[in-house]
Amino acid sequence: MEVPLLAFSPLESRTAGGVQRTRARGLDVLNSPLLNKGTAFSSAEREALGLTGLLPPEVSTLEQQVQGAYMQFERLPDALSKNIYLTALHDRNEVLFYNLLSEHLREMIPIVNDVTVGLAMKQYHHECRRPRGVYLSIHQVDKMEAAFANLGLGKDDVDLILATDAENIMGVGDWGIGGIEVAIGKLAIYTAAGGVDPKRVIPVMLDVGTNEASLLSDAMYIGNRHERIRGKHYDDFIEAYVQTVSKLFPKALLQWEDFEPNIGRRILTKYREQACTFNDELQGTGAITLAAIISAVRVCGTPLRNQRVVIFGAGTAGISVANLLRDAMVGEGLSKSDACRRIWCVDRQGLLRSGGSTRLFAYQLPYVRSEEETKRWKREGDVDRIGLAEVMSRVVPTILIGASDIPGSFTKAMIREMGAQMERPIIFVLSSPASHAEAIPADLINWTDGRALIATGSPFAPVTFKGVTYVVAQLNNAILYPGLGLGAIVSKASRISDGMFRAAANAVSSLVAVRLPGASLLPQIDDLRSASATVAVAVAEEAEAEGLARVEFDDIAEQVQNAMWQPEYRPLEAI
Repeated sequence: MEVPLLAFSPLESRTAGGVQRTRARGLDVLNSPLLNKGTAFSSAEREALGLTGLLPPEVSTLEQQVQGAYMQFERLPDALSKNIYLTALHDRNEVLFYNLLSEHLREMIPIVNDVTVGLAMKQYHHECRRPRGVYLSIHQVDKMEAAFANLGLGKDDVDLILATDAENIMGVGDWGIGGIEVAIGKLAIYTAAGGVDPKRVIPVMLDVGTNEASLLSDAMYIGNRHERIRGKHYDDFIEAYVQTVSKLFPKALLQWEDFEPNIGRRILTKYREQACTFNDELQGTGAITLAAIISAVRVCGTPLRNQRVVIFGAGTAGISVANLLRDAMVGEGLSKSDACRRIWCVDRQGLLRSGGSTRLFAYQLPYVRSEEETKRWKREGDVDRIGLAEVMSRVVPTILIGASDIPGSFTKAMIREMGAQMERPIIFVLSSPASHAEAIPADLINWTDGRALIATGSPFAPVTFKGVTYVVAQLNNAILYPGLGLGAIVSKASRISDGMFRAAANAVSSLVAVRLPGASLLPQIDDLRSASATVAVAVAEEAEAEGLARVEFDDIAEQVQNAMWQPEYRPLEAI
């Protein structure tokens, strides 16, 4: 079923002074994605590496190859076909793949990540794919160290390890072993957008089983065929993973991806002070939202500490946003308790408050409102619930954030009342896909007579209203996490602090000229490499300021630029 992938150091390939050297010859060269240049091998390289007659005689440039690859990509009929094509190109020629991806990030990020990768992983165990990364089974903890050793990498050879247990994948939920595709896709964005060296990253699948009935009954499924293991056995498995990678690759950044939110939060809480680690869903979403809010309050001219914030959706994403806003307000001089008092969190069961019938999670407790405060607030029908409309009426928020997955929950009446109370209402709808959005940008602009400052979780086309074209900011984590990771790698940070996330958010916001009519609150995705460099510098500076950097800096900006891997062919010599 599987063809071995020479993913790391094929036949003693090594780099010296910008020149790659290898013992590989002939088909071994062409079958290694890290060595293969296709028709771009020079005549001298073909002679030295035993490629004569194995390629068409014409010598191409990388630019010509990228042009041809993009023409093939454009001809494909749907997103899934394009994902399969890019995966095959990734497995065949890494430089060409990353060059193509970096030139078309806006178009291709949704193909290698986001919802499309969910469609691809549904076919994962029915396709003959080259294995990429490390697969760890909860039943083979004793073989964990051997699995990483088989990569042939030393303790200083790895910068980033991205692990998933694939329980909470956007668009598909729990999809077992196929979740490795999420890790692979996210690392591809790290390289294309952030310049992280693809030879120095490892995608990891933590296979603890699956609760997806269709997989458990599928004879072709290649993961652990049982329901997900929970409790102490699971926790011991995670502990063994962290201890193993920390021992083998002590300077690597550890990222967690697509874990069930409560499990992911528990893991992050346990290990964030022990290792350089973060969870993009729990922290990255809040940070990119904070970046857009920083841009919005620059337009308003009112400090963040004076804002009144209503967040509809008090789950993982919503509370993550609340935490970062709270900490930013503290940075502006408020106490932690006073900052929490400026944030009202509402979920499907209503306002978070004491004395209600809804069970509250520990991470929600800082935002619970007292029964005394809300005793005169209107309840909905016969249910002891204070709904969003009542909260909006009582609070009159300056910032409204949706993370509820309830489409249309921001009504015309709510938004018009909000707009009547302030000059520039700040309204973010984080829920995605677009069909889940609490409101659509065109309506928000219309209902506020073009005054709303808007950001969305899904891409929306620009909106033209009364002669002004409004570019809608998309809260895409890819604007922030590649630079965050790069900054942590360059500084060799001992851990990822809240201050580093705030530094990243401020750096992202600094990249936009928000006072222009209709301007986006966030930079566009087209030029993420330069954005990532700016973010990386800010993150590395913050790591140094907090005493978390494990290197000394002479010129941080120059060291960041020098660290960014470039998708270009290097001369290849035979040894």
